[in-house]
Amino acid sequence: MWAGDFASWVTGMDDAINGRRASDVPCDGCTACCTASQFIHIGPDETDALAHIPAQLLFPAPRLPKGHVLLGYDEQGHCPMLVNNRCSIYEHRRRTCRTYDCRVFAATGVSVDDAEKVLINQRVRQWQFSFVAADDHHRYRAVQAAAMYLREHAGELPDGTAPVTSTQLAVLAFRIHSVFLSFDEQTGEMALIAPDLAVVCAEVLRQVSRQETR
Repeated sequence: MWAGDFASWVTGMDDAINGRRASDVPCDGCTACCTASQFIHIGPDETDALAHIPAQLLFPAPRLPKGHVLLGYDEQGHCPMLVNNRCSIYEHRRRTCRTYDCRVFAATGVSVDDAEKVLINQRVRQWQFSFVAADDHHRYRAVQAAAMYLREHAGELPDGTAPVTSTQLAVLAFRIHSVFLSFDEQTGEMALIAPDLAVVCAEVLRQVSRQETR
C-alpha cells in the first residue's frame, strides 16, 4: 500500500506534530486506530472537541494539569465516537486524532507494542514509501537510526524524556532525526552520521520542551 512520497510525508508530518495542519493519511476506510483500545488525550483549549463529546465519557488525565482529560474506549476497545464504523464527530475531532499518522511507525521501524493494537501493526506493515531523491533514502535511514538510538540509550536520556510508549518513541525519533544527518555544503550531499550522546540529549530536551509549550 502506497504511503506516499517520503519527502512529502516528512514535510506533512512535521507540520502535523507542530500544529500547522492536520495529518493527511490515506486511511481508505481503515479504523484500526479507532478500535485499538486507546486513551485519547484532549487539552483544555480544545473547546470544540469537548463540546461534542459527552462529559461522562471523559476523566482527568493522570500527571497533567487540571483541564486535561482522556477519552476512553468501550467494552470492544472502540472509541465511543465511532458510530457505524465512522467517526461521528470527524469535523470536531480531537487534536490527537487530527495529528495521528500510523505511517510514522513504518518510517521509524517501530512496532506498536500493545496486543490490542494488532490491526495498527497490520496496517503499518502494508505501507510502502516512494523515494524520489537520493537524500530521501538518507533521511529515511536517519529516522530509523534515531529510533534505534532512543531505544538503546533510553537510560542515558535526560530525566523524564525517555519515550514510554511506542508512539512516543516513533514521534520523538522523527523529531530528532536531523542530528543523525550531515549536509556537505560543498558537494550538496547528505550523509548519515553517528552523533554524540550530548548532541542527542540536547536535541531531545529541545524537542520535548517545544512540544510542552505548544
